[in-house]
Amino acid sequence: MHIAQLYKDGRKFVAWPLRVSFMPADETQVLVWAPKSLFKHATDRNRLRRQMREAWRLNKAQLQKPYKLAFNYIDKEQKPYAIIERAFVKAIRKLNEETDS
Repeated sequence: MHIAQLYKDGRKFVAWPLRVSFMPADETQVLVWAPKSLFKHATDRNRLRRQMREAWRLNKAQLQKPYKLAFNYIDKEQKPYAIIERAFVKAIRKLNEETDS
């Protein structure tokens, strides 16, 4: 995955507390990211990444087309898993709407 290309040429939208960057691809590739600038402790970043990976794992079957995806956690505080999962469902729904149009 060419991360710089994804951030430069890909499209973006926000599904709070996530910013989603995406571009069409031959196969789906996913990047999850929690910034060190917002979460100083590695355990906090690891927990957020684990929660985001789990939300992706449970909801990825709903995605209709392959994309290169980057999910960036942008909130300054940790949200409960239910909110993160809801954001993933919203993001996938928006990606599917993108496919329809």
